[in-house]
Amino acid sequence: MAVFNLRDLRASLPRGQRLIGLDPGSKTIGVALTDVTLMLASPYGVIPRGKLKAVAAEIARIAAKEGAGGLVVGLPLSMDGSVGPAAQAAQDWTAALSEACGLPAALWDERLSSSAVNRMLIAEADLTRAKRALVVDRAAAAYMLQSALDATRG
Repeated sequence: MAVFNLRDLRASLPRGQRLIGLDPGSKTIGVALTDVTLMLASPYGVIPRGKLKAVAAEIARIAAKEGAGGLVVGLPLSMDGSVGPAAQAAQDWTAALSEACGLPAALWDERLSSSAVNRMLIAEADLTRAKRALVVDRAAAAYMLQSALDATRG
């Protein structure tokens, strides 16, 4: 498989297939899922960050169960928009993951997604730090995926 531009990935999806959003962190990977119309992203779960083969197998399992045909992976660009070491590592990981799980992928800017979700969880949900830690990864994946859907709609 390969890494595509998100508009091209969306256009190549068969009707009714979903996208999986991934927000890779150092310990866990937040997972989000679109609806079949590619209008709405929702938090789905968390996968422990581990060996690529195990992560790819879990993502392939989710894709088969939920009818997903592609991945949108968060790209941690530097604040000035440049590709630093973290973004380069994310690009390499995404290409390897796409190949290992057999799903096409696209990268999407995820700058400040976790910060925005944390601020929302503090202000709106009034969650403690411990409770926020349980939901922030999947919520950040949904935030990033929704941003990608909104930007490429139409």
